[in-house]
Amino acid sequence: MTAKVVQFNQIGLVSFQKNRRSKNIKIRVKPDQSVHVSFPWFALSAEVVNFVNKNISWIVLQQQKMAAKKPESLIESVIRTKLHTIEIKKGEKLEASRKKGLIEIWVDDFESEKSRLFVQRIIESIYRFEAQKILPDRLMELAQKHGFLYNKVGIRNNKRNWGSCSARNNISLNLQMMKLPDDLIDYILLHELVHTKIKNHGPLFWQKLDEITGKKARALAKEVRSYSTFTL
Repeated sequence: MTAKVVQFNQIGLVSFQKNRRSKNIKIRVKPDQSVHVSFPWFALSAEVVNFVNKNISWIVLQQQKMAAKKPESLIESVIRTKLHTIEIKKGEKLEASRKKGLIEIWVDDFESEKSRLFVQRIIESIYRFEAQKILPDRLMELAQKHGFLYNKVGIRNNKRNWGSCSARNNISLNLQMMKLPDDLIDYILLHELVHTKIKNHGPLFWQKLDEITGKKARALAKEVRSYSTFTL
C-alpha cells in the first residue's frame, strides 16, 4: 500500500502507511533519520497524527542518536558470501572485476561517501544474484516439507524487514538475507510460510513456528534481530 508523506516542523518528513496485520500504531526512526509510521486499518488519521505529536521528543532523540552514528570507514578486506569471495582493495580509481567466483573491488579513497556507495551497490548486486539463485528453491523445498502453499515469490532490497507475506500469499524476501547464516535464512522462510496460514503474530502463529523449528522460534527471532537489513 502506498505511503502518505507529511511534513512535521521538528522532525521533518514522516511517512504513514496502513498495515493490515498491525494492531497498534508503531513509529520507526531509520538510520537516515527519516520517520516511518505504520498503523492498523481501523485507526483514524487524527489519532495517528496525535500519537506522533505525543512522541515528538522521543523521535528527536532517536534522530540525534542516528546522526551521531558515523558509518565505519571502508578497509581492505575479504567478504565471503554464499557463492562468491569479495576482495576490497586500495586502488587508483573506483573499479571492479569478476573472475568466476572472485569479485575484486578497487577503491581510491576509503573515507569517501562515493567509495562507500560504489562498494555498497556492487555488494547489493551480488546479494541480489545469489538471493534469486538460492532463496526461491529453498522456499519451495521447505514449503513441500512442511505442507505449505504460496503463490509467488519476489526478491527485494527492503530496509524495513527480512520478508513479508501478502493476503494473497505472495511472499517477498529481502536480498540482504544472503549475509545471514543458513539456519536464520531457513527461519525467515519458515516465518513467512506460516503466514500463508496464520496472518498475525498471535499464540497460534508462534506455536506453529515453534513446531517446525524444533522449539527454537523465539531464540532464532532474537538472533535475527542482531543483524541489520542495510548492506554496510
